Amino acid sequence: MKQPRILVVDDENGVRELISDVLHLESFHVTTASDGLEALGLLRKSDFDLMILDVSMPKMDGFTLLEKLREEKNAIPALMLSARNDRSDVTTGLRSGADDYVTKPFGIEELVLRVKSILRRTLESSEPLPLKCGPISIDLEQHRVTFGEEVIELSPTEFSLLEYLVENKNKVVTKEALLKVVWGYDFDIKSSVVETYISYLRKKLHRDDWEGIKTIRGIGFQIVDKG
Repeated sequence: MKQPRILVVDDENGVRELISDVLHLESFHVTTASDGLEALGLLRKSDFDLMILDVSMPKMDGFTLLEKLREEKNAIPALMLSARNDRSDVTTGLRSGADDYVTKPFGIEELVLRVKSILRRTLESSEPLPLKCGPISIDLEQHRVTFGEEVIELSPTEFSLLEYLVENKNKVVTKEALLKVVWGYDFDIKSSVVETYISYLRKKLHRDDWEGIKTIRGIGFQIVDKG
């Protein structure tokens, strides 16, 4: 399945680059525009699955761009960004056809969650988005893991462990959390089962100069895009 295409429209270079970098790490295809007019030209030439749109921009602001798109029957989902705290801006954005609204400064994790939530609602005809980390892709519907183009055979427990790590990629996951989620232990237990299965995953997935499953001594484990 093709990865969703997202258009990020913001006149602030730093904000635009930050959002773009974060979404690239989440394996989305990202295109950027620095104002509403540039975005309008891109939207008339190409299809996107979601637009992240700043309100205050030169040449054409976010409200005007969104209203113009809706007049042209372009129903692209829109997540609006604004540094304003006026509640009326939220109302205006939603009435203009926005799907959600985030006020600056925003948390990156919150933004990513909002993006994924909108895509889940709007890509109804598509299968669930695959989980990705570096060269690894997890197809939850087919219960299949690939490394590049190669299918990797995993046991059900290995699959569950990898799924949870990738869902939390680039974050440190504690051993206790893994024991609870993967094995169902909700109490303290002296066991090396997590370390054992981490070693199984490394034997199958550490290859081609990628060694993304990390041990964080005294805390737990972490999977990263660039190992």
